[in-house]
Amino acid sequence: MNKVILAALPIALALAVSGCQKQSDAEGGNPTQVSIMVGGLDKVIYLPAELTDRLGYFKEQGLTVKLQSQPSGANAETALVAGQVDGVVGFYDHTIDLQTKGKCIKSVVQFANVPGEVEIVGKGAAVKSAEDFAGKKLGITSPGSSTDFLTQYLAGKAGAGTDEYTTVAAGAGATFIAALQNGGIDAGMTTDPTAQQIKEKGLGDVLLDMRTEEGTQAALGGLYPASSLYMDCDYVDKNPQTVQKLANALVKTLAFINSNDGQQIAAKMPAEYASGSGGADSYAAAIEASKGMFNATGVMDEAGAKNVLTVLSQFNPNVKGKADSVDLSKTYTTEFADAAK
Repeated sequence: MNKVILAALPIALALAVSGCQKQSDAEGGNPTQVSIMVGGLDKVIYLPAELTDRLGYFKEQGLTVKLQSQPSGANAETALVAGQVDGVVGFYDHTIDLQTKGKCIKSVVQFANVPGEVEIVGKGAAVKSAEDFAGKKLGITSPGSSTDFLTQYLAGKAGAGTDEYTTVAAGAGATFIAALQNGGIDAGMTTDPTAQQIKEKGLGDVLLDMRTEEGTQAALGGLYPASSLYMDCDYVDKNPQTVQKLANALVKTLAFINSNDGQQIAAKMPAEYASGSGGADSYAAAIEASKGMFNATGVMDEAGAKNVLTVLSQFNPNVKGKADSVDLSKTYTTEFADAAK
């Protein structure tokens, strides 16, 4: 049996290559198979990726999209730069960070113009505002992540330098909850469904809510475009038809989110997401609490993009001192989302 398989392998490979060539030719050089890494498939902030697949919108566009999950947005970014995937669903701010390193990456569909993050304080922790961060243990997803830079910005804005508090890589989900519960962190930045679980367990209270435009304006002084689909500029330039089809599918999903409630959206998602988030009702409540963060158009807010650069230029070591050299027009495009509308 093994000899038969090995003998057939060159033929199979040849057929596969031939099939790919025909597929590519038929699409004018634009692939119909796309790999996308998501900075946590079960996170509500990145919900549009899995939901689009579940609704059949990728298939409707003639695409086969392979979604992969990576707990950290920073690690997902690394996979894109290494050429392991075609795109990433993650925070827009990575495109700015990467430009300072000589990499051209751009957001092609902007899911949200707010972070969707909340700063949660553990019960009994003496934190009433960001001014109390000094001397505290603050949880983030991982070093170099968007939660890391946002935490630094909020602390710095309140007068606390990075040497005045302890940063703890608490991850998300169960690890974050455990850290808050056992005193590993006094407060931390996380998203739904983790935030909803903490609320239901009575383990903490929301200090800063950046799931809404109002809350984001209050915390950051402006909008902060976050979850998006970003891709290598070269890929976008060479495969505009493929990117347009991705945008068509994702913008249609954003419209679905804006016209349905948490229960209806949760019903379309994998059952294991609910079971890992405290049950169906809890998961639906988490989606309902965060779904307002998603815009209905997929279009970047120009002023928001400038605000992201302002924040990063103060605390991201790669961007600090280089803000004037960053070309924001190369970090995002509204071309595909506009056409999808």
